[in-house]
Amino acid sequence: MEQIYKNYNAEDHKVWNILFNRQLNKLNNCATNTYLSGLEKIKFTGKKIPEFSKTNEIIKGITGWELHAVPGIVEDKIFFELLAKMKFPATIWLRKMNQLDYLEEPDMFHDVFAHAPLLTNQAFVDFLESLSKIALQNIDNPKAINLLSRIYWFTVEFGLIKERGEIKIYGAGILSSVGETKHVLSNSPNFFKYNIGHILNTDYRKDDLQNKYFIIENFQQLFDSIKSIERLLNSLLINLKTA
Repeated sequence: MEQIYKNYNAEDHKVWNILFNRQLNKLNNCATNTYLSGLEKIKFTGKKIPEFSKTNEIIKGITGWELHAVPGIVEDKIFFELLAKMKFPATIWLRKMNQLDYLEEPDMFHDVFAHAPLLTNQAFVDFLESLSKIALQNIDNPKAINLLSRIYWFTVEFGLIKERGEIKIYGAGILSSVGETKHVLSNSPNFFKYNIGHILNTDYRKDDLQNKYFIIENFQQLFDSIKSIERLLNSLLINLKTA
């Protein structure tokens, strides 16, 4: 599949413009500098929807990764196979004007605006690639995939990072959402240090604002935790078999 750029109409570009400018105004003070600098590197603006081919030229030149066009949510095996090949699945459809604030499934604004900038960070993409390989080794075990989805959820989608003594956002589920951004900056959620064991034993909901967030010290910490993820995952799976 490929992104057919001419298929985007005036409303699509207007929706992108509204979402981009509205969210960036909020993120300038609360997103990690790694995300904001990545946004500049890949030359995203609110003026037009990004062209995957041009974005990929930039990202591939930095980390070797690229966006891979998909029609929507893909099954786990395809998803992790793409990540293992350094291809990030990005849907090509964009929400409509009456869907600005809420969607049941991720659209291009989420996949591209929120995820693509961090694909310029080597430690982050090394983490993604390594995590996907662990998933592929366990792809026929639903319990293992469920546990690994918790790691992905509380890092790639809803992760926070400590930056110069302040908590900043790097998770795409927050970066692309006005409601999540406002929520995470309030006193409502519970914040925890990044801990693999804690995350593997923490369930999550997709249909509500999060009440738990995990904070990393830096992106290298994510990649360095891969061996612990694999070890603790195997331990939990053994315990589940014997329980």
